[in-house]
Amino acid sequence: MSLVEAISLKLNISISQVSKVLELLEDSTIPFIARYRKEVTGSLDEIAIKDIKELNEELLKLQQRKEFVTKTIDKQGKITPELVSLINDSQDIQELEDIYLPFKKKKETLADKAIKYGLKPLALKIYDQKDDVILGNEANHYFNDNVTSVEQVRDGVIAIIASIINEDKQTREQLRELYNNQSTITSKVVKKKKDSASKYKDYFDFKQSLSDIPSHRFLAISRGRDEGFLKFKITPLKELIIARINKLHIVRDSQTPNSKELMNLAIEDAYKRLLSKSLEQEQFKLAKLNADTQAIKVFSKNLEQLLLSPALKNKNILAVDPGIRTGCKLAVIDTKGKYIHSSVIYPQRSKEPSIKELKEIINSHNINAIAIGDGTAGRETEEFIKNNLGNISDKEIPTFLINEDGASIYSASQLAQEEFPDLDLTVRGAISIGRRLQDPMAELIKIDAKSIGVGQYQHDVDQSLLKNELEFVTQSCVNQVGVNLNTASFKLLEQISGLGPKLAHNIVEYRDKNDGFTSREELLKVNKLGAKAYQQSAGFLKVPESSESLDNTSVHPESYKVTKQILTDLNIKLTSSALDNETVAKLESLDLNKYTNQDIGLPTLEDIIEQLKKPGIDPRGENEEFSFAKDISSIDDLEIGDIIPGIVSNLTSFGAFVNIGIKNDGLLHISQISDVFISDPSEVLSLNDKLEVKVIEIDKGRGRISLTLKF
Repeated sequence: MSLVEAISLKLNISISQVSKVLELLEDSTIPFIARYRKEVTGSLDEIAIKDIKELNEELLKLQQRKEFVTKTIDKQGKITPELVSLINDSQDIQELEDIYLPFKKKKETLADKAIKYGLKPLALKIYDQKDDVILGNEANHYFNDNVTSVEQVRDGVIAIIASIINEDKQTREQLRELYNNQSTITSKVVKKKKDSASKYKDYFDFKQSLSDIPSHRFLAISRGRDEGFLKFKITPLKELIIARINKLHIVRDSQTPNSKELMNLAIEDAYKRLLSKSLEQEQFKLAKLNADTQAIKVFSKNLEQLLLSPALKNKNILAVDPGIRTGCKLAVIDTKGKYIHSSVIYPQRSKEPSIKELKEIINSHNINAIAIGDGTAGRETEEFIKNNLGNISDKEIPTFLINEDGASIYSASQLAQEEFPDLDLTVRGAISIGRRLQDPMAELIKIDAKSIGVGQYQHDVDQSLLKNELEFVTQSCVNQVGVNLNTASFKLLEQISGLGPKLAHNIVEYRDKNDGFTSREELLKVNKLGAKAYQQSAGFLKVPESSESLDNTSVHPESYKVTKQILTDLNIKLTSSALDNETVAKLESLDLNKYTNQDIGLPTLEDIIEQLKKPGIDPRGENEEFSFAKDISSIDDLEIGDIIPGIVSNLTSFGAFVNIGIKNDGLLHISQISDVFISDPSEVLSLNDKLEVKVIEIDKGRGRISLTLKF
């Protein structure tokens, strides 16, 4: 079976689609293929294309390993046509490693020594169970300088048979199935560390079927073990294992009681000394991978929702980084996110001067919105500003409490230092808070995703898998939204299809030297940005200032000709505003078949129509003001039964955390989200959803608040 056929079979995607995708991936990115090559791929989305890419890489690695195994066994002079066939037909790496195990170089084992001392013929005779071997009668035939007693003969024979059982492919496959389906995970506290292991109290004496354990529990136990507080085992019932090995290696009807007794000892030895350790280790790795995959899936889904949070474009924003002792740092950013001004106010001890300063800034810079960090003193600062807005401004100014997770990391980063070398850390932090309101994706892209606060055990999962997935999600979101070529930061540009760090730097350098871009086509003047990079990136880069109106849409330049023909035929003039209902109706009723050709099919034409209906419109929507309960500022203000507003701040596999405007987020356990059964909170909730929740439990000692939507 070819690689293409194998991928097609496993992913249930046609051979033709798989073949075309692999061909495109040789010189195109996933976002470009998914959006602009739908006719070629049959409209496969980014996830399907990514799956094809990853499975192809996995199968190529498997093929390389097969070649290595074949060559290694051949060098030992042990290769046979049957072995070659087994190796070539193996479907995964584990099956291949089972085949390779008997030929793998390893330290000298007990079985190796016994074979070296001449005990293999006797061991094979016992293993065959055709003749009943009475060891006391046979042993003296195998005595030599190294083997001088019946006990040594017995131990050597048992070691050889145990090795045969351990290296038997069928045995490992069937026992692996038992480990997969019948294992139990048990954990216990390390007694001498019990007093300092309180955070793992739930796992001091824990037992659960491995197939049922949620990923967050497995990762918690794994972390407890890594920190030395817990010890745990993964194993099926020993009786099941021994019974399965007996079924495979004991000849039922043979009349060989003495041989069977030795076989039973060898089976016990094979399981206890060899199989149990390797299979448990395999099972742990598999369970860890499954837990990691689930946790990464939750994290990536949260990150996607966070990056696609509504923006507040084209507003002059006053950003506030709250502080009590050191004061509140203020920063003004203009409609394009450019830093304009900063100052400090001390609302708690200098009320009137603070009001005066706010009034001066709001009026002189025509402030349209206020962003306040939600850290220490965030609620108090929000309350101060809202209560005094009537004294500060004649107009209504929406005020937003902004999640500032990671803002301090950005403000101390090399990127922030390069961007604002002369500004204090706290002012950089305030600027970041303001920009998060103005364009969440553009600002969050500058921060390590693990620091944003929407993960689940993100530091415990496989960091390589996490990095790859988060990079995919980030690139997908950035290209889905597109960026303004004249305002996008270097970090945002490097995520665009076909660019990367070097070309992103070159674009910024060109932009600075030439006072911006006047068209998409001008990209071709950027140093080292050739035709291929232009093809891959142009559709995701928007130029609102361009005289070509299509440059501010996601229509690719290669489709401009047919798009202009459609606009001409319908007598439509494209602007930056949404079209009226009559014009939209014209577009929707258009017969697209007359515009198809060998290069452009219906999927591309349908996408073009959607872009023409909403030119220049941000797909993320616009942020809306939200207010927490005014009389709730700490956990001490809460009472069971309170119904209060909140915003979903994090989603996990076991529930949702809700920001209710105080230091402690409340937990909506999965059982408290819906009246009908759900297996995943994301079936009902999304990040940043605005809710009314009811308090059902308060644990002030541990700072825990339990909430419900079922009221």
